[in-house]
Amino acid sequence: MDVVLPCLDEAAALPWVLERIPPGWRAIVVDNGSTDGSAALAHRLGATVVTEERRGFGAACHTGLLAASADIVCFCDCDASLDPALLVPFTDQVARGEADLVLGRRRPQGRGAWPPHARAGNLALARMLRRRTGLRLHDLGPMRAARRTALLGLGLTDRRSGYPLQMVVRAADAGWRVRESEVPYLPRAGKSKVTGTWRGTWHAVRDMRAVLAEAPAPVAVTR
Repeated sequence: MDVVLPCLDEAAALPWVLERIPPGWRAIVVDNGSTDGSAALAHRLGATVVTEERRGFGAACHTGLLAASADIVCFCDCDASLDPALLVPFTDQVARGEADLVLGRRRPQGRGAWPPHARAGNLALARMLRRRTGLRLHDLGPMRAARRTALLGLGLTDRRSGYPLQMVVRAADAGWRVRESEVPYLPRAGKSKVTGTWRGTWHAVRDMRAVLAEAPAPVAVTR
């Protein structure tokens, strides 16, 4: 399995994250313009390091997907808020053919793990997603797993904060079986670039609303 880890100044979190990559899996750290030595540290810790100069969460995620080679590819934040070891049952569901896309439903652990404004924005988007696709999801978090070829077939185009949502929307349009699994959500290491501020959350919600407004795109249905 390959795990894509988009990274922007996460040197404080990288050791914790990388030591929790399941044995035999490959960590693909996508450096998105770090200035704190994240790329060099990830390389020393044994990760495959890829550079994406275009700023944006989606740009980093998609570059990691293109760099992956495993049949099943996972995504996880690189800030120590989510434990990549918990991806094992996600990939098991995909491998057994029980689901085509498995998402992590975040359960905050401790004060500060999930700021109220970020949680409110996530809830609003989940409701809009339900109206758009019929999927009854509770979270649009970054932790997920699916088959690489199928993901590429979705033709994802968003390169900003809307990338995770576009993945779910297009998967739903293609008839994928989308499942949720609960995962503990920890206070992140360092300052969030997206949900740590009202401004960051507003930009993320704006990007995702634009995704929801898109007309259904023709996508490959092979899974």
